[in-house]
Amino acid sequence: MADNATDLLRRYLEQRRDAGESELVLDSMTVEDVMRIVGARASAAPPPDEPVAPPAPIQLADVGPSIIVGKGGADLFGGPLAKLASLEALAADAAKCTRCALYKTATNCVPGEGSAEAKLVCVGEAPGEQEDLSGRPFVGKAGQLLTKILAAIDLKREDVFICNVLKHRPPGNRNPLPDEVTACSPYLVRQIELIRPKVILAFGTFASQTLLDTKLSIGKLRGTVHRYYGVPLIVTYHPAALLRNPAWKRPTWDDVQHARRLLDGA
Repeated sequence: MADNATDLLRRYLEQRRDAGESELVLDSMTVEDVMRIVGARASAAPPPDEPVAPPAPIQLADVGPSIIVGKGGADLFGGPLAKLASLEALAADAAKCTRCALYKTATNCVPGEGSAEAKLVCVGEAPGEQEDLSGRPFVGKAGQLLTKILAAIDLKREDVFICNVLKHRPPGNRNPLPDEVTACSPYLVRQIELIRPKVILAFGTFASQTLLDTKLSIGKLRGTVHRYYGVPLIVTYHPAALLRNPAWKRPTWDDVQHARRLLDGA
């Protein structure tokens, strides 16, 4: 079992190194340091006078297929909340929601915030402690990083719409339960229908898998453009994950630049 685990780790590190990563959050050791410990193959050094080539771009074989959910049209979804004609009405309805038990333990409903005419919708998993206390999404450390990410592609928080799959905080920030997702998803669906964004940016595995109705890993979902009822959807790492693993900042930057190009019509 130990040999199998070592082999899996070695292959994983080789893949990460070959993808251009040079750092790994593991006791401050670099990828090369850890690879030497597990006996992974050494990277091929370029000849002394040969320039170092940039990392190779992601090939189609490295990512999963593009996923298409639903069909676009004048009436995108027509779900059970179609009677709610504005984001304000939706937020008021969500604040009274008792479809699951989360309302019993949450301090505030966190429906989302931003422009009703946003071209970009950012979707996370669920409110955390700071969001539960304030009633606003992405206001903690991860939210501060999200603000910086948006600024890097020339967008302000008020220019986009920011929300989560769940509108109430799960106790202790535990993972959402299936019945909670089923109960709360219609609110997210209606938000996207009302806003009709040009691009959706799904942060993290949970939001991505929920929107795309898949069990594929984030590694398989990144690097391609999916479609959610006709709306292009880009998958990337959650800002909270970037705080734990700074090595993911570069691929996240690639993803948000991709979203920016879609917004610009490129």
